[in-house]
Amino acid sequence: MLDYDLAELYEVETRVMNQAIKRNIDRFPGDFMFRLTADEWSHFSSSQIVMMDGLPKNRTGKYLPYAFTEHGVTMLASVLKSPKAVQMNIAIVRAFIALRQYAMNYKELAEQINELRDKTGTHDSQLNQIYTAIENLLKDKTAQEDWKDHRQRIGYLS
Repeated sequence: MLDYDLAELYEVETRVMNQAIKRNIDRFPGDFMFRLTADEWSHFSSSQIVMMDGLPKNRTGKYLPYAFTEHGVTMLASVLKSPKAVQMNIAIVRAFIALRQYAMNYKELAEQINELRDKTGTHDSQLNQIYTAIENLLKDKTAQEDWKDHRQRIGYLS
């Protein structure tokens, strides 16, 4: 996200937000925040261009905004003092707590599934052995019945 969009989201002026960033620059490494290049910025429409004094500008004199990754957005919520930024920071912390709880529940569920799979994994071979035994018994029974039908009868004729 770009700095002016985040400033609007956190209900602070872009200038105030950029000052907070400069005061806390050590909290924003390159994988949290970076400034767009003039070429990157030129891909945006002119309606998105904002003028800011004292910040790097492109060839046309327009200010080059910061871009924030998801980590930078989170860090920004922790350094800003606006009520909205505080609410966002609390929401982010709660989201991380919920995510951790979900991950723990997922891990427990995965362990239970693995236990079931381990238990039932041997069932296939056991069931196959049972089916084979039943088939053998049926074959034996059929062979006995075939013997009864083909033997020579003795005794009284009716």
